[in-house]
Amino acid sequence: MGYPLFMLLGVNGAALALAHGGASKAWLGGLLLAAIGASFLAERAIPYEPDWNRSHGDVGRDLLHFLVNEASNVLAVLALPFLSGWVRLHDAWPHEWPFVLQVLFAVLVFDFGVTLTHWLSHRVRAIWRFHAVHHSVKRFYGFNGLMKHPLHQALELTVGVAPLLLIGLPSSVATALAALTVVQLLMQHSNADYTVGRLKYVLALNAGHRFHHLKWGGVGDVNFGLFTHLWDTLLGTWFYTPERRFSSDDLGIAKEPDFPVAYRAQLLKPFQGK
Repeated sequence: MGYPLFMLLGVNGAALALAHGGASKAWLGGLLLAAIGASFLAERAIPYEPDWNRSHGDVGRDLLHFLVNEASNVLAVLALPFLSGWVRLHDAWPHEWPFVLQVLFAVLVFDFGVTLTHWLSHRVRAIWRFHAVHHSVKRFYGFNGLMKHPLHQALELTVGVAPLLLIGLPSSVATALAALTVVQLLMQHSNADYTVGRLKYVLALNAGHRFHHLKWGGVGDVNFGLFTHLWDTLLGTWFYTPERRFSSDDLGIAKEPDFPVAYRAQLLKPFQGK
């Protein structure tokens, strides 16, 4: 459990300490780069599927998705003081709580918004057209987490953060939430064959999320949560069988086997065709 402990406790713990202490965003950026490096090292040291460590002609595209989407996350955090003052209805934030509990509260609320948006993305055709970009992957590895159409990411972010902004989300908590989200996306889509014991039934990590990426309509409509399986349990969409193994043949979109691979083509795809 060395890798998950390092990420869940080490990196996340350091992110909480830096955010609470008001450290420069540069320190947090360096921490997240270390997390990305650890993720790639773990995928090569303990791969779930060795072939997923090989480029499928997608490295440059995935890097662009990561840079664009992560840059938008950073801009959102930087804009938070303005946004909070503009949209806040009432300062009902539990400032008196310990910082860790404030972040945990933010995670659960944010997770609900993202889970609900994700669930709707599989049921509303207009939203699915954008979400399909994320499901077009042919391998399952860390960078898949931010391999999203930027408009769909903006929708998830807006729905997840809006309730928090309305009650006065502090900038320090938002910064910690942003860092924890990157770590979670890396772990949730990781090709590392790690285990967290029975916590896999609580935390939305890669063992459960692989089922969500099954390419057949209906079969992959499970495990929508970003951080936890709490909301999936309430929605009745939680599913897991430990004996199931996955390969590239299980991934992608069965109805769209020729989904475009290039970055620009993926950005334009939702606006084309029926």
